[in-house]
Amino acid sequence: MRAIAVTGAGGFIGSHLVERLLEDGHAVRALVRYASTGSIGFLHDARERFPERLRVLHGGVEDPRSLRELLEGADAAVHLAAVVGIPHSYAAPHQHVQTNVVGTLNLLEAALQADVARIVHVSTCEVYGGGPDALTEEHPLSARSPYAAAKAGGEQLALAYHRAYGLPVVVLRPFNAFGPRQSPRAFIPAVIAQALAGPVVRLGRLEPRRDLSYVTDTARGIALAALCPGIEGARINLGSGLSRSVEEVAGAILARVNPGARIARDAQRLRPESAEILELRADTTRAERLLGYRPLVDFERGLDLTIAALRAGGAVPRAQEYAQ
Repeated sequence: MRAIAVTGAGGFIGSHLVERLLEDGHAVRALVRYASTGSIGFLHDARERFPERLRVLHGGVEDPRSLRELLEGADAAVHLAAVVGIPHSYAAPHQHVQTNVVGTLNLLEAALQADVARIVHVSTCEVYGGGPDALTEEHPLSARSPYAAAKAGGEQLALAYHRAYGLPVVVLRPFNAFGPRQSPRAFIPAVIAQALAGPVVRLGRLEPRRDLSYVTDTARGIALAALCPGIEGARINLGSGLSRSVEEVAGAILARVNPGARIARDAQRLRPESAEILELRADTTRAERLLGYRPLVDFERGLDLTIAALRAGGAVPRAQEYAQ
């Protein structure tokens, strides 16, 4: 059993990661953003099932004291806390930099003091800016939004702390995760919700292509990176190596949910033309070689699970059911 600290633990990917780690037998120290309501995000089920091995702390990565408490006695840490949202980043770039860059700096400083054996910094595929071929980890970074730029800044800080101070950092670049608990503003849940609600699904551009992974696979890849020996300093893509267009994904959802619905173009859902990314697809060679990672849940199965969860009000199968 290892003691693993997780920032952003109450969110979409974070809550699935916490469950994965607990079900694998580890102890988890979960940092969730403080709210006056006492909310712990999506960790209620995990806390009920593993009360002795899950400790929830309320705080924020902007507060160094919260991070020192989180990392005290931890064997490894996964840094997921971030302000997420490309459209939001155009309106609030300072908030993205404060959390995604300064918050990362605070975590790195706390990790140096705590002598943590592994720091997994979770970045994003958006740092690449896209390309026509599968993207290797050596592809130049070319952020096209304030969100992507802030995430690129955070990962570069993490790698600099590895080179300058020997901090045992691993950088992960997940491609697009989807599944239960995802923000309703995200593409797949937004299409499902519209298809369930009526005959028209409003979308922006239909031709962009994305590499999509079911969230439990993404969580499993992160867990592997937290525990795999000898990979300090590595940058690793997490993806499937396949891409699908917005139109293809929407069509698959409509076929399952509302075959009579039609797609309508909505100008309010468009990115700025100069910031649009037409293709994001992972080269997965390094993840397979270093982590032994390959997705277990194919896109069709993941889509079925996501639709079923949304129909049921957000319920999610537990980890042992993910690959069945």
